[in-house]
Amino acid sequence: MTNLPPWMIAGLVFMTVSVAIAALAFVFLDPKSSRAADRLDSIVGKRRKESAAELLLKESVKESDKKNLFDALMPEILSMDKLFEQADCNIRPSSLFGIALVLAAVFGTFSFMVLSARGSSTAGLAVAPVVMMVAFSVPFLWLLNKRRVRLKLFAGQLPDGLELVARALRAGHALSAGMHVVAEEMPSPIADEFGRVFEEQNLGIALEDAMRGMCVRVPNLDLRFFVTAVAIQRQTGGDLAEILDKIGYVIRERYKILGQVRALTAEGRLSGVVLVGLPFALLILMLHMKPDYIEKLWTDPLGIKMSIVALVLMFLGMVCIKKIVDIKV
Repeated sequence: MTNLPPWMIAGLVFMTVSVAIAALAFVFLDPKSSRAADRLDSIVGKRRKESAAELLLKESVKESDKKNLFDALMPEILSMDKLFEQADCNIRPSSLFGIALVLAAVFGTFSFMVLSARGSSTAGLAVAPVVMMVAFSVPFLWLLNKRRVRLKLFAGQLPDGLELVARALRAGHALSAGMHVVAEEMPSPIADEFGRVFEEQNLGIALEDAMRGMCVRVPNLDLRFFVTAVAIQRQTGGDLAEILDKIGYVIRERYKILGQVRALTAEGRLSGVVLVGLPFALLILMLHMKPDYIEKLWTDPLGIKMSIVALVLMFLGMVCIKKIVDIKV
């Protein structure tokens, strides 16, 4: 640390603390959303209606949040409202962006100070931007993983939900009543989505429109089959209960084959993870043990070319491995 001038240390600390305070303020200081939540909860009430209220609350929060600083910094083309809706994430986009900025500032500053304290300021200047980009992407990777887990859970619940709707139809109930049964009897996320469709059609929205909105919130091919079957049956007639049973059977058989495929490709997927992660693990280890040993990779022109070629080849290899093990069923 003695290699750094005092003004640089003071500037880095000031920048980190300022960004952290600003982000925490935008994350936690939102009294309007809490008052709106209390009003909606008092009006709507119970569990299933409560999920619809939360969805309406998220929409109102996003509308009131448009004047925030982080939303002003984010271009319109990077709007992630649909992604947040598919992930069922209660965090505002601006708050997630602020958390990403805080992580980037903190980890970038920390890595620079650590490497500078070990007597390698050049390595600190080269590694800190990479660490900042990785730290900045962590909240968005968390969001994508949350969306993936939710969609996967919904896909696993869909056959049981369709069979439950089919039983309700055979018992003489309407389709909307069958969806209400799913909303009451099954866990989230399928209960939330079917409950929202039921609430929307109760409020006067056409059932087809409400179900198409559910397809937007849950981009699942099997769900599109269900919505298409319902639309065709309402126009031409037919036994919808039998159609739903067949769709549920096809989904279950396809998931059985998918499980076998994943078991057979597990070795290839593990090999891909090891081959991609090993070079970065060695880089971190060498930075800790002997930074000047690999400093040529970003200081020497030939080392820079070698690093770029290695990253490109690693990316191509990762794409090839993913194409090999990612078998569509």
